[in-house]
Amino acid sequence: MTYNDVSADVQDKYVLGVICLAVLALSVPLFRLVYAPLFSSPLSRIPGPTAFAVTRWRLAYEDWKGTRTRYIHKLHLQYGNAVRIGPNEVSFNDLAALRTIYGAGSGFERDTFYRMFDVYGRQNLFTFASSKAHGDRKKLLNHAYSKTTIMKGAMANMVEEKTRQFIRLLEDEPETASEIFASLHYFAIDSITSFLYGDDHGGTSALKGSLSDRALLSDVMDPSRRKLSWYAVHFPKYTKWLYTRNGALEQIITRIGMLPMQKPSTYTGIRAHALKSWQMFIAAPLVEKTESVKTTIVGRLWQHQQSGKGTRLDDLDIASECADHLLAGIDTTSDTSMFLIWALSLPENIKFQQKLIDEISQLENSVRVEGGIPNVTAADKLPFLDAVIKETLRLYNPLPASEPRSLPVDCTIAGFLVPARTVVSMAPFSLHRNPNVFPDPLKFDPERWTRESSHLTEMKRWWWAFSSGGRMCIVAFGNKYEGANLDSLAMAEMITLVAAVYKNYSTRIQDRQEGISPGITSRFEVFSDENFAKVGVGYAGILDT
Repeated sequence: MTYNDVSADVQDKYVLGVICLAVLALSVPLFRLVYAPLFSSPLSRIPGPTAFAVTRWRLAYEDWKGTRTRYIHKLHLQYGNAVRIGPNEVSFNDLAALRTIYGAGSGFERDTFYRMFDVYGRQNLFTFASSKAHGDRKKLLNHAYSKTTIMKGAMANMVEEKTRQFIRLLEDEPETASEIFASLHYFAIDSITSFLYGDDHGGTSALKGSLSDRALLSDVMDPSRRKLSWYAVHFPKYTKWLYTRNGALEQIITRIGMLPMQKPSTYTGIRAHALKSWQMFIAAPLVEKTESVKTTIVGRLWQHQQSGKGTRLDDLDIASECADHLLAGIDTTSDTSMFLIWALSLPENIKFQQKLIDEISQLENSVRVEGGIPNVTAADKLPFLDAVIKETLRLYNPLPASEPRSLPVDCTIAGFLVPARTVVSMAPFSLHRNPNVFPDPLKFDPERWTRESSHLTEMKRWWWAFSSGGRMCIVAFGNKYEGANLDSLAMAEMITLVAAVYKNYSTRIQDRQEGISPGITSRFEVFSDENFAKVGVGYAGILDT
């Protein structure tokens, strides 16, 4: 054998070794990225598109387009009640899964997704992952949001007074009667700030014309907040870095368009107002703080802080909690009320509007109606109004997207083995569009809730407007939901407001808005009525006396 033969043999072995190393190097990521999720993972038994199972960025793309919730709904129609929507994420759409994931005492924790809603760097009732931390905080607030507290005394008087101011606004500023999207937000922010802080320590006066208070809503209603939410979820560290730059670097970042949303970004103004409100409260005389314990959330939390009992709360903990409730209390009321009035104003639904007006008109014969404003207790007893609100929340839910959860141990959901820390979720959007439960699901039909039938019980089981179990939205439903009694601040606001509007007015769609559905922003998406091809900003309508 010659030297050249030996050299060639060595070269061949070297090349073969390089090829083997390259194959080995490629096989590891291929195993992790392709084989493991598609074949060896327990989640491989759950149906769904291959691209979603291989990479989380496929779903992130739907987030970017603003089509996540509707796309997942289509996947459920195609694949069934369990669909794999990520390498480590599954969406469910049946009652068995609902009980397992969201039932009281389930043990499922909120996903890290919710940490984007921390305020001042502190967690709050909405962002706590563990059931214990959430439960400890909720105990401090349960009574304040109970039906007993909301439906009588100071809280009921507050809701009625804000409703009276809303009706007065329609009279004093006629232009608000033809574009009620903004004015409903004024009503919502004035109500929630009064409930949280009291009128003297942070309560707003948007309904009375305060331009600075109305300006607080500008970043909430800015559609570019969808883009910021996308970055905050998918690139949290990068987004935090962007928005903590200052000086020359901040100017450069802003000038070259790197910011998903221009400063002040979403909720900046409202969070600043919430912190200032807490500082105003702390600076108030002791007698005022003591008196506010009976009527405000900030007073109750301050009382707990001063007692030194239970979970310790410092100043920023209280400020964060109140700021979160402030944000939660705006869109819930305003968006639902907007869609309710819009739906009742459609020509095909005028019969439902008239039925509601007839029901409300009977109140004067049985209860005292002051200045055209039915009281909270009377409005709560109107069965058709209850049906209208239920149907609005079914078809136009203000929080229609998925509610992600995870469990630290393996479990079985709807017959599927789900490994520990898998993200699982369900969405009101899909639950409320099950044609087997809600016939003709895209039709607005409040009377479906008033027909006596065995099917009514099934509809109530599938109606999931604001989560359930221990994590049920306390701002929206208080401590519990009992049939026709909508026992929360948001519900008390809506029933009183709607009763007052239709006690004094009838409504119809403006000519220029015919064929256009209003739209609301929720996280990454804009939601509207799917029966309409065009979507407008907010709502434009006419109220007739």
